[in-house]
Amino acid sequence: MRLTLIRHTALQVPAGVCYGQSDVDVAASFVDELDLLHRKLFENEFDQVYSSPLQRCAKLAAALNKGVPALDARLSELDFGDWEMLAWDDIPRDVFDVWAHNYAHIAPPNGETFSQMQARVLEFLAEVQSLHVGGNIAVVTHGGVIRALIAHVLNMPLKGLFRFHIDHGSVTQLEFGGSVPKIHFVNR
Repeated sequence: MRLTLIRHTALQVPAGVCYGQSDVDVAASFVDELDLLHRKLFENEFDQVYSSPLQRCAKLAAALNKGVPALDARLSELDFGDWEMLAWDDIPRDVFDVWAHNYAHIAPPNGETFSQMQARVLEFLAEVQSLHVGGNIAVVTHGGVIRALIAHVLNMPLKGLFRFHIDHGSVTQLEFGGSVPKIHFVNR
């Protein structure tokens, strides 16, 4: 199964704000970014398109015109709990530092850990693999979800997630089949 991961486009949220699962809208640049994604995906036909239900992904998935998207909450970004919509600089530094050194296993207050997020994403992956053996699947989602899948394919600890830069409106392609999953490309 080939999995084409598409990160949502830029957002209508000030820089430096933690937005995670907050349902923020796309930026005014959406039409231009959509045009670029249409060019990136021009020759791709997908057996199924899946999307995070958050509007920044659902709008993009529908606008791509690559099939009717199936919304799946397991594709949502990390839940930052009480930190949602706070400026990163407004989060107490001592609390943030503890989380930043072990975000795989420590959750923001009333949020989830990256391990919990990855577990729900891998549950989605297992289900999609069983439904679409040998298929070509598109997933419109978030940077954290894409990083969690890359870490899974590379069998790497979650602590290294932020070594991957995933741009808004970028495309990453993974392949699952045979004994070893593969990465075709990241962040195109």
